[in-house]
Amino acid sequence: MTIFCSHCQRPLPAETLPRVGKRAPSASRPFRSTKGASKARRDQINAELQALRSLLPISVREKERLSYLHTMALVCLRLRGAQLFPPGAVTAPFPALPGPLLLSQGCASPWAPPADLIPCAGPVLGTELLSLLPGFLLVLSADGKLVYISENVAQVLGLSMVELLAHGDTVFDLLDGQACEEAHKKLLLAREEPGREVTFVSEMRTSKAFRLQHGRNRAVTVHGRFTALRWPPSPSTTAFLALCTPVLRLPAEGDADSQDDLFHSTHFLDMTFADVTESVTYHLGYRREELIGQSWYGLLHPEDTDRAAAQHRAVAAGRGAAGPAVLRVLRRDRSWAWLRVRARREGGALACSCRYLR
Repeated sequence: MTIFCSHCQRPLPAETLPRVGKRAPSASRPFRSTKGASKARRDQINAELQALRSLLPISVREKERLSYLHTMALVCLRLRGAQLFPPGAVTAPFPALPGPLLLSQGCASPWAPPADLIPCAGPVLGTELLSLLPGFLLVLSADGKLVYISENVAQVLGLSMVELLAHGDTVFDLLDGQACEEAHKKLLLAREEPGREVTFVSEMRTSKAFRLQHGRNRAVTVHGRFTALRWPPSPSTTAFLALCTPVLRLPAEGDADSQDDLFHSTHFLDMTFADVTESVTYHLGYRREELIGQSWYGLLHPEDTDRAAAQHRAVAAGRGAAGPAVLRVLRRDRSWAWLRVRARREGGALACSCRYLR
């Protein structure tokens, strides 16, 4: 078919006519990858992950057990550490510790410099210092992300730093679910007032062998503060530095049901003492007659009243026995005693079993 121009009535050349059925590719049309291209990308990603895994300062055995997500969690932890502690900074002033603590490749610090830049005594000194601590060291970013966990965490929780990261990369992934809200409030308070020391207590995740031996996770006290590591202070240069010490004195094997560390109390619904066993004198120093008629809340540490009140509400509402709470109670000599308290409702009264921890 011949097409003529509407003005001069001459036939138009065929090459100037639009081609029906052939359109220019649309820019908005999604690109479809072929199987070969997808495999090439997967191979490239796998190769990059293998390269990252090979750089991690952990044993070959641990590297072989890492999944891709676990590898990325460890890499991100080291990147956060490198941001807060640039290469060359091998000391960090932790709160409540005597002077700076040497952190080197020997204690698996995520911001440690290469081994060839560290004196021979560095790793040995770092390991020895960590072994003298009553707990393990914890460093968090401003949003609660894990930045550093000292290697002696395995002595407290039975899990290494690598194994803990399998549960998540925030401090809340390590804590008992009931304590996450309180820990979040304390960290928010500490972040709003840099330099203010805060303390919270929670059961932390432990190894299966630990739970089988002791029947539960381990109660740990986290005591620390937010500190600006560089000037000017900002969320990217501020870290929460803490010392985590175990609260629970683990009983000897086969002695988990010992009654020596227990005393029992009965309370009215407002938690006023109705009765208490004579063994309270041994643990807290009070005579039985001194406590009857006194409020339970009058003995509690101010920072533990919210946790005790939550347990009180749960039991008073008639929901059976509430979960245990680790609380600080004032002794007669004005020191603080750590108690693991279990409460249950018995008719119109509340019964508590208190195990003395330390």
